[in-house]
Amino acid sequence: MRVPVLILCALLFLSACDTLRRVFRGTTKDNVDPPAELTDFTATLAIERLWEKSLGEGLPGAGLRQVPAVFGDRVFAADPGGRLVALDAGSGAQVWEVDTGLRVGSGVVAADGAVVVGTLDGKLLAFDADDGKSRWTAQLSSEALAAPAIADGMVVARSVDGRAYAFDLADGARRWVFDRSVPLLTLRGNSAPLIVGDRALLGYDNGKLVALELENGTVAWEQTLASGEGRSEIERTVDVDGELVSDGNRVYAVAYTGGVVALELDTGRILWNTNLKAYGGLAIDGEKLFVADAEGVVRSLNAGDGRELWERKGLDFRFLTSPAVHGEYVIVADLEGYVHWLKASDGSFAARSRVGKKPIRATPVVHGNVSYIVGSEGEIAAYRVGG
Repeated sequence: MRVPVLILCALLFLSACDTLRRVFRGTTKDNVDPPAELTDFTATLAIERLWEKSLGEGLPGAGLRQVPAVFGDRVFAADPGGRLVALDAGSGAQVWEVDTGLRVGSGVVAADGAVVVGTLDGKLLAFDADDGKSRWTAQLSSEALAAPAIADGMVVARSVDGRAYAFDLADGARRWVFDRSVPLLTLRGNSAPLIVGDRALLGYDNGKLVALELENGTVAWEQTLASGEGRSEIERTVDVDGELVSDGNRVYAVAYTGGVVALELDTGRILWNTNLKAYGGLAIDGEKLFVADAEGVVRSLNAGDGRELWERKGLDFRFLTSPAVHGEYVIVADLEGYVHWLKASDGSFAARSRVGKKPIRATPVVHGNVSYIVGSEGEIAAYRVGG
């Protein structure tokens, strides 16, 4: 089994298994397997960089995945130093800026006229999307690393200690709290809540997927995706840390050593699973799923039965982000700041660009014909597919 050397160091010191943060810090000296050298190819897709901005402070070694949000004609993003900005989606021009005075840890979510973000100090902050004025502040029990979710006038957020909360979007009043213990040794990060209909779905570090009733937080069902087998703590790691996706009838998740799993949304019954290791999440487009495994192979799966449609090598050990779907293409970004566009039909390389020289951890966000990429040094870039 090929694992990053620094993960083993973490075990020796009995500290939390901060896999993503540690492996992103370097290349050949830090990993048993160095990242694959990129090879040239003939681009078949024209991409245009519309703009690029600096958000401010970046933390390349912190392992944070600060995904931006798009709402209306604006992009909302934050940096770990506490700066929250609204940018014009077309030009990148700054519309407003807020200095929260706190260390921002989560990605940003924007919906229903509000912008919400979580901090490393265990606070949830809500602002008005129009002018950045503070709406409310709510207290969590520990740091927030996953972007919250908004639906039906409620905000669902989670903290790293396993608790999930629902707050009223209008005034921040707490509606319910759900508590689930987490293992001592886990990967750095959490799966963001996914709200589908009247359910809030949560992936946990113990390999479980939990569906809660959005209205009151009671458990609708709970399913084990992976049980954690092996001789070492690493081999038994089963975190569900990446993006959950749903087609309205099924929900799809990835457990680190448990593979991709498809479940019935109503009952939680497992429909199929695959035997692959992945620390990220999934993207879905119709009947196709896309995932980047732990060794940097990008794969497409049939959403109905889990059958592999194609695999794309050439990005081995580049510690890819979760994929995102951009029209007829799939986007992944890597530890050296490169962004790769693959054809969704067969996985062939279509285009490549670079956003800085440091790791990109945040999953690309696609809105219409434009994708937004945030790097770990605080830069954000917008790309449009030309044809």
